Amino acid sequence: MATRTAGNLTDAETEAGTAGAGTVARTRGLTKRFGPRTVLGGVDLDIERGEFVALLGRSGSGKSTLLRVLAGLDRDITGDLDVDGTVAVAFQEPRLVPWKRVLDNVTLGLRVPDPVRAAEEALAEVALTDHSDVWPLTLSGGEAQRVSLARALVRNPDLLLLDEPFSALDALTRINVHRLVLDLWARHRPGVLLVTHDVDEALLLADRVVILDEGRIAHESTIGLRRPRGRDHPDLVELRSTLLGQLGVSLEGTS
Repeated sequence: MATRTAGNLTDAETEAGTAGAGTVARTRGLTKRFGPRTVLGGVDLDIERGEFVALLGRSGSGKSTLLRVLAGLDRDITGDLDVDGTVAVAFQEPRLVPWKRVLDNVTLGLRVPDPVRAAEEALAEVALTDHSDVWPLTLSGGEAQRVSLARALVRNPDLLLLDEPFSALDALTRINVHRLVLDLWARHRPGVLLVTHDVDEALLLADRVVILDEGRIAHESTIGLRRPRGRDHPDLVELRSTLLGQLGVSLEGTS
């Protein structure tokens, strides 16, 4: 069976694992089955501290399953798994508790000497200081996702897991939240695994792009360009074509 140290969605405080000094998550031969179906088939993956990894793949490729395993939400696995430090997760849906105000959502399950102060500082980082006393149902989609990010970052995670957190946002809000996430990541430097279907999003945000196909890593590319990145950079144009091809998308006939 796999060995791991990790926690749950809101207060994933963990023991030190056995990953290398620069590695926050490490899997070897990680396998997950649902009955006769193999969802993850021997995944070997390292995520370094301060590294931003984007995980791409077609629907059913095992992306969200891998994220749930790393988060400690699915323990019925085989292989070797080690997560070193604290884990936090932000999902596609913000999953805010509707009967608790924003500040109380951020402090929920938080075990620090002064949780209110910590939550207030986290809300300030996502520019929502003046929303601390409002109800979640009064928030816009972008505001709710920013609360979700504050709730994750208030735990000072060593590993931040993002499960398609931008997919439900409109285009302009998504751009703003992308910038916010990069700013927060640069400030706190957790290892990040972003699950996404959006190749352009992966190229914009990530240091490395990993493609899952039928539960196995089919491709990896490292992006050596500094941010901000323009989509028309020759290296990105070529890499975008490569990634789309790996995902079964043909660009023939497009200009």
